[in-house]
Amino acid sequence: MSKAYKFTLFLLVALLVLLTYLEASEPDEVNWRPSFAASDKIPLGAFVLYENLKEQDLETRSVNIPPFEFLTDSAPDGTYFFLNDQLNIDKSELKRLFQWIEKGNTAFLIANSFGKALIDTLDLKIKMEIPKTGISSKPLYNLSDPDLKRENAFLFDRNNYNFVISKYDSLQQEALGVTDLYKDTLRITDPYVNFLRDSIGKGLLYLHTAPEAFSNYFLLSEVGNEEYVERVLAYLPAGKTLYLDRYYKAGKAFNTSPLFVLLRNRQLRWAYYTLMIGSVLFLYFEGKRKQRSIPVIKPLRNQTYHFTRTVAGLYIDSKDYKSIATKKINLFLEYLRSRYRMNTTEVRESFFERLASVSTTPVEEVKDLWTLMDRLKRQDTVSKEELIQLNKAISAFKKYKDGK
Repeated sequence: MSKAYKFTLFLLVALLVLLTYLEASEPDEVNWRPSFAASDKIPLGAFVLYENLKEQDLETRSVNIPPFEFLTDSAPDGTYFFLNDQLNIDKSELKRLFQWIEKGNTAFLIANSFGKALIDTLDLKIKMEIPKTGISSKPLYNLSDPDLKRENAFLFDRNNYNFVISKYDSLQQEALGVTDLYKDTLRITDPYVNFLRDSIGKGLLYLHTAPEAFSNYFLLSEVGNEEYVERVLAYLPAGKTLYLDRYYKAGKAFNTSPLFVLLRNRQLRWAYYTLMIGSVLFLYFEGKRKQRSIPVIKPLRNQTYHFTRTVAGLYIDSKDYKSIATKKINLFLEYLRSRYRMNTTEVRESFFERLASVSTTPVEEVKDLWTLMDRLKRQDTVSKEELIQLNKAISAFKKYKDGK
């Protein structure tokens, strides 16, 4: 191993160590990934909410299986609580959920978007509110009930998508909460529904389109925001078991990857990356042949064919069929002169008979070909179909000689 090789390898390793140290010493970036998991303390986790639910006078149980498996005929009564950014409940699960609600139970669904099956069944339309002025999109939340409504709305002090219910059945469904985008005031001036209730049999179904209002960030960012969550959850039936869904979650409740512990810690993660990068560099340098391989010099290619195709393509693209026909006729005449030693400048009856004899082509076809070439030469323009006809006639003439 030469000194230059050793120095280069040492320099690369030193740079990797320096980069690893700089990256590991940087503070962690704020993770704004939507999770809504009970164990996540990130801004859009739900650790604060679920911890507060434990302190309430409620019997809570976690459900880690799909609703289709939980909501069997023997499913216990109570309230089923869902919280996630998306709730894509399919038709089979929705059917069991509605059958369970009809018996006098309650379902509380909080998400930005719901599955097509639920939206179509309830005949709802959900859209994202767009700022009418400016680019700020900080949502405001409030309730409709005079006993629960606050004079100043609750502010989610961060630009965020604001999903609203733009269509619902006002006779069957009751609007319980409204939202709007912040416009220099905490008053909701252009309300959109984001919280409603629907009766299904003997039970109730609640839908809320702002899961961010139940996140750690909202509950801890402003003093008093927790009141909004308390007032929304005041609709939970008292004395019934609250079943907390843990299946429909953007954030996993647990991780089964064997590298989870290693990659979760920044220092261990970058140590692992350094090991992998160093291994790749070692294999790259040590795996190279000590003697440089002899390069294979390919012979020069004959580009005449490609050049001809390129030039022909230019004529075809410009649709100059007259020039192509003229060149094709001239090439054919040169072919007759060089192959059959015939004078193509003086064409008489004996010329056609001699050409037919030496080329083993019927005299009529020779005359037809010559008539076609004369006509095309006299024309000012040639169509694509006439050019194809000329090409077929010349090809047919040559095939008689070749015996094909």
